[in-house]
Amino acid sequence: MSLLSSEQVASTASVEDAVGQSRATREARIRRSYSRRSAIWWPPVIVFFLLIGIWYLIATYYDKVQGLPFLVPYPHLVITKGFLDPLFGPQLLADLGNSTQVALTGLAIAIVIGVAWATLMSLAKWLERSLFPYAVILQCVPILALVPLIGALFGYEFASRVIVTVMISVFPMVSNTLFGLQSADRAQRELFKLQGASKATTLLKLQFPAAMPSIFLGLRNAAGLSVIGAIVGDQFFQRGTPGLGVLIQVATARVNGPGTYAAILTASLLGIVVFLFFGWLARRVVGKWYDL
Repeated sequence: MSLLSSEQVASTASVEDAVGQSRATREARIRRSYSRRSAIWWPPVIVFFLLIGIWYLIATYYDKVQGLPFLVPYPHLVITKGFLDPLFGPQLLADLGNSTQVALTGLAIAIVIGVAWATLMSLAKWLERSLFPYAVILQCVPILALVPLIGALFGYEFASRVIVTVMISVFPMVSNTLFGLQSADRAQRELFKLQGASKATTLLKLQFPAAMPSIFLGLRNAAGLSVIGAIVGDQFFQRGTPGLGVLIQVATARVNGPGTYAAILTASLLGIVVFLFFGWLARRVVGKWYDL
């Protein structure tokens, strides 16, 4: 009886030790996770406040020394007379919606064109040699020089803005997708060939899965460039529904420093939001298999 009791005591003690170790392991994991999150967020926050301090110093110089406060307004004025102004604020939101529509439409078209272009080039070396130079030319062509021609051919409204956005943002999709498709393991490709797999099967079941990290990298780069394309197109095609580009020009012409900076910051935040969204999407889609 006493032997049974001692075994029960030992078993109970071992269970308690296991529970304690599990709890300690879980607490240690939580602490490590918290410390990782802190390490990710604290440096940008510190840099943000440093930049705000530098901004105040420069604004003070232009206000007190140069006598030109509208060139570099104080950050708090950008908030109160830009974002929160009862007249400028609603216009800022409306133009943000218009620029977002142009940017996302151009980005969607650039994704389709870029992936299709890269897929075609990955099928054969002669196709890559024939088509890739034109992707480079499209990246290097001065978009501003083509603005009058694009306007004359397609008008000066939504379609032309989207075309400029596509031209600016398509190259990262082409180059990154092509690199990803060509980075599939050579031994695995030889295995697919030995098994008699068609090019379509190899492409869908081997090359595209291997290319996903590169494709999402291209998506993030193209997302930021699409916002730039929307702003550039908006500044030169000033007919139709205006966006942030037109608002920046109007605020600058009216010597509305806080409004100009608010519009510029809004355009930058739009690019950051789109970039972060595709980074989050990449982690959700392929983060379990690749370190992103």
